[in-house]
Amino acid sequence: MDFAFATDPAPGRRNEDHVVVSAGFAILLDGVTQLPGLDSGCLHGPNWLVRMLGAHLTEALSADRTTKLDEVLAGAIEGVSRRHAHECDLTNPDSPSSTVAIVRERDGQVDYLVLCDSAVVFEHADGITVINDDRTGGLPAYDRVSVARLRNRRGGFWVASTDPAAATEAITGSIGRSELSRLLLCTDGVSRLVDFFGFTWPEVFDLVERRGPGAAIEAVRRCEVERPERLHTTGRTVKRHDDATLAVLLG
Repeated sequence: MDFAFATDPAPGRRNEDHVVVSAGFAILLDGVTQLPGLDSGCLHGPNWLVRMLGAHLTEALSADRTTKLDEVLAGAIEGVSRRHAHECDLTNPDSPSSTVAIVRERDGQVDYLVLCDSAVVFEHADGITVINDDRTGGLPAYDRVSVARLRNRRGGFWVASTDPAAATEAITGSIGRSELSRLLLCTDGVSRLVDFFGFTWPEVFDLVERRGPGAAIEAVRRCEVERPERLHTTGRTVKRHDDATLAVLLG
């Protein structure tokens, strides 16, 4: 597989997304931004977490193509937790966390995994398939206490943080490589083009195919400036700007 990618931080902020691409797989991580003054019990932040998680995932996916992706993710979460368990409180519900999207080519199949609100999008003969874990959309509230109470809990939502068991909640599956015409992975900083700004996924694919993955992020930034009211149509509190990252396989 031959991926192209682009990533861009929200204006004025450090990029908490992380992307790794290779001939056989792609990994996309979106670190969950921590609120100012939040006591996470951890000396590290989301940026550290996504880099460490990406490194563990890359090592595991490079060494073995047969292990199930949820098991690979569980091992990576456990490995990262071991790196800072001696100096951080991993029982804190506000520990740094990340969404996860992975695709891997194996024996004529493309395996995928999605945990939380990043997305994997396939274009095939029957149309578009979007793999998106939207359990955050069902939360009763988005205040600090409610989110901490429902993170990695039944009835709430699941992210990669300190508990390897969260990986068992990921959405996983496979599709035949020959069935795919186009494929992309993206954070919710890119999928807002479709979720809020009126683009269709074929239009996103076409834009990227014509002008490269950076063009999708340019479109996001333009919409965020010109049509910010669209971000509040669902009644949810959505950031005016967000880190935006995508990796795309064309043809």
